[in-house]
Amino acid sequence: QLQLVVSGGGLVQAWGSLKLSCASSGRTFSNNAMAWFRPIPVKEREFVAGIIARAVTTSYGDSVKGRFTISSDNSKNMVYLQMGSLRPEDTAVYYCARTSYVSSWSDLQTYRYWGQGTQVTVSS
Repeated sequence: QLQLVVSGGGLVQAWGSLKLSCASSGRTFSNNAMAWFRPIPVKEREFVAGIIARAVTTSYGDSVKGRFTISSDNSKNMVYLQMGSLRPEDTAVYYCARTSYVSSWSDLQTYRYWGQGTQVTVSS
């Protein structure tokens, strides 16, 4: 079965940077997409960023626009989240997810496969 393995979390200072990685065991087809989520108090999980690798199409949640960058390496079935200008409120467990098609980036029901997540802690 398809698996997602997430790594790269850790402890960083405010205004610092961190890069997360997500490795997928499956192929990335046209319009297949991978995305990053994190828990928020009023919703189960908040959409952070997503990418359709073959089309080089990306999307970002409002709270991270201009600070985070999502990218992929199709030959390695890898997706990355480069996080910059980190804030204490970015502290969360970050999850990687995959879907065969995108109906809505933020819709949790879109995603069939989920990684276990990696902890990111931003200190003041």
